[in-house]
Amino acid sequence: MPPHMHDIDYKRTLEEYLYQQDWRVNANSNIGYSLGGMILNNSGKITANYWLSCVYPLEVGEVHRQGDLYIHDLDFLSGYCAGWSLRQLLEEGFNGVPNKIECDPPKNLSAAVGQMVNFLGTLQNEWAGAQAFSSFDTYLAPFVKKYALSLAKETDEFGMNFSSEEAKQQWIEEKTYHYVRQCIQAFVFNLNVPSRWGTQTPFTNITLDWTCPVDLFEKRLKLGGEYFAYTFGELQQEMDMINKAYIDVMMHGDAKGRVFTFPIPTYNITTDFPWDHPNTTPLFEMTAKYGLPYFQNFLNSDLKPHHVRSMCCRLQLDLTELLKRGNGLFGSAEMTGSIGVVTINGARLGYVHKGDKEALLARLGELMLLAQTSLELKRAAITHWLENGLYPFTKRYLGHLNNHFSTIGINGINEAILNFSDGAYDITTKEGGDLAEEILLYMRAQLVLFQEETGNMYNLEASPAEGACHRFAREDQKRFPGIIQAGTEEYPYYTNSSQLPVEYTDDPFEALELQDRFQTLYTGGTVLHLYLGESVSSAEACKKLVHNALASFRLPYLTISPTFCICPKHGHLPGEHDYCPRCDDEIGLSEQDRHKDTSVRQLHTSATKASSLLS
Repeated sequence: MPPHMHDIDYKRTLEEYLYQQDWRVNANSNIGYSLGGMILNNSGKITANYWLSCVYPLEVGEVHRQGDLYIHDLDFLSGYCAGWSLRQLLEEGFNGVPNKIECDPPKNLSAAVGQMVNFLGTLQNEWAGAQAFSSFDTYLAPFVKKYALSLAKETDEFGMNFSSEEAKQQWIEEKTYHYVRQCIQAFVFNLNVPSRWGTQTPFTNITLDWTCPVDLFEKRLKLGGEYFAYTFGELQQEMDMINKAYIDVMMHGDAKGRVFTFPIPTYNITTDFPWDHPNTTPLFEMTAKYGLPYFQNFLNSDLKPHHVRSMCCRLQLDLTELLKRGNGLFGSAEMTGSIGVVTINGARLGYVHKGDKEALLARLGELMLLAQTSLELKRAAITHWLENGLYPFTKRYLGHLNNHFSTIGINGINEAILNFSDGAYDITTKEGGDLAEEILLYMRAQLVLFQEETGNMYNLEASPAEGACHRFAREDQKRFPGIIQAGTEEYPYYTNSSQLPVEYTDDPFEALELQDRFQTLYTGGTVLHLYLGESVSSAEACKKLVHNALASFRLPYLTISPTFCICPKHGHLPGEHDYCPRCDDEIGLSEQDRHKDTSVRQLHTSATKASSLLS
């Protein structure tokens, strides 16, 4: 046994989960307390110890255990996240793995969304994090057109009579929309079933183009083995129908009116985005009410729409620049993604090296080198297991990991600045903002060096830190009694990445002014949440807010985050409530649930959307 191997106490491991004594039981909002969750918890501890004791060198394991940095997803023997080619799946079908059921390429929309659900659910079991499809509406549009053409043919074959050609077209459109909505509804419902390991729902993201991208305009989908008669650029009406149906399904929610968690939609806002199109009203109604979509800024950022499809054919990479992964915090462009994520404890750096910027940056560099070591070893290990058949579907549809990034982030920059200045200033001040920018620029420069040294791609991410922000704070609380933290003594945390302090402002444009320069420095996942106390007053107001924000600022991704609750009897309630204002009921919370909900809300105010689902 390696000298740094940590034995696992099976009794303690089981009982910590069964009696919910370990904070990690409730750390992931996508995993409920369940038998599957317990199995994942148990196996995860074994896997984490394998990584730390058998793959990584002693110094890497120690800085993780001591809380200097956080290696994400140690409980999974897999890569982090992946974006897939929806076109490849639709043209080739879900097949090609020995001894597994095989499907021919889908010939209709119902079969297509069925294969997409099976694909995402299956591939999720070979990755720890999000699975993504790009150009959802563009690639599915030919199936919608094919169905409409079949209806038109049936009306002629069966001699159906209509009062006019307009009446015939209206009937075809209504029937087609009903069919499309049913297919989208099946897609969304099936993706929200807890079918992956640990009784989790697959963590999925789709990107919607809204208008056909220029690089696809003249291209055709190979549908059922033959190229479709219409180009993607000729199918805008069908794209509109898909977008309308998707928004309608998401707005209705489930049988009790609860909002669907997945797939997370990312909308590409390009210079030709039709702001006055009839579909934009329901889109921004959904955004104002639930805050579901992420908006990708192609108006004023350095992102380009075709980049989300460029990684699969990029033959030569300029490793002296940092490429962008694309598609936001939880998405990935086609055929790319992330091997793994390491987050550095910024608050500790600020406290230990108070007032000494050179020492702070030097220690940051040391920790980044250890992060690089862990990520290079992980890439080698995952590549080895990929070649040896541990991830058969990834091998079939991806083949290699050359286009996958190694990801490094930093947590608690606001607390780093507070501790560095001994409480004199934070990230909202000029001095604090300048220091935050200097830290991020230093990290970018180091990542370029890592790329040149290894030949592998690296990116800087505002890494998700729901677990890390709490673990860092607890470890620092034990070691540094005087350290400045957010939250309470019982539930301390650090502000995620370079975000503003929680509840610092409810003015979205003040938040944008303060955050824009930081958001543009990330090359991996990042998104600016505009936290709002309640729903935006109207779809029109929400549309203007998003349009002005994306046109006036350079940040790559944006999402609106209104606070709301769901009452089992009365559905959506704007704002935060412990009691339903209509029926005066304490909405479905047991004593245990109330305690858990309070704990989670205190812990994650910095890291999650401010949507409080109290049922």
